[in-house]
Amino acid sequence: MSTAYTLFSRRGIRDVGVDEVVARSGVAKATLYRHFPSKDDLVLAFLDRREQEWTLGRVVAGARRRGGTPEERLLAIFDVFDEWFRGDDFDACAFINILLEMGREHPLGQAGIAHLETIRHLVRGMAEEAGLRDAEGFARSWHILMKGSIISAAEGDTEAAHRAQAMARALIERHR
Repeated sequence: MSTAYTLFSRRGIRDVGVDEVVARSGVAKATLYRHFPSKDDLVLAFLDRREQEWTLGRVVAGARRRGGTPEERLLAIFDVFDEWFRGDDFDACAFINILLEMGREHPLGQAGIAHLETIRHLVRGMAEEAGLRDAEGFARSWHILMKGSIISAAEGDTEAAHRAQAMARALIERHR
C-alpha cells in the first residue's frame, strides 16, 4: 500500500501499473491480488488512506491545532496548504486528480467525488461551529477556494494559499 500510495500520488492512476507496484514493493503479485482483487480496489484503498492521512490527519488536525476559534481554524486550512504547497511533498489533490483522470462516470471518479464531499462536509461542520449563515453554501464556496488554490499552486503560484486565504476572510464576513 505504501508503494502504491507514493506512485499514485505522484503520477496518477493510469500511468502506474500493477506490475510496477509489485516490482517496487517487492510483494508477490499473488499476495497483492489476495488483498486487492483488482487495480481499482487498490486505488480505492489508496483514496481511503489519503483521506485518513491527508484530509483528516494533516488538513483538519493542522487547522484545529493552529486556530483558537472556529473562524481561525477555517482560515488555518490555508496555512496548512501554504506549507504543503511549498514542500517537497506537494502533489496536488489526489481526489481532484483521479476525478479528472478517470471522469465523473467512472467508479474511481465517483470515489474521488465522494472524498471531495467529505472535505466539504467537514468544512460545513466548521462553518456551523463558527455560527456562519448558510453553512452549506459557505462550504461549497470555501471548497472552491481550496480546490482553486491547489490548482494554482500546481501551476506554480507559490502565493496561492495566501491569495485564497484573503478571499476566505471576505467569504467568512459575508456569511457572518
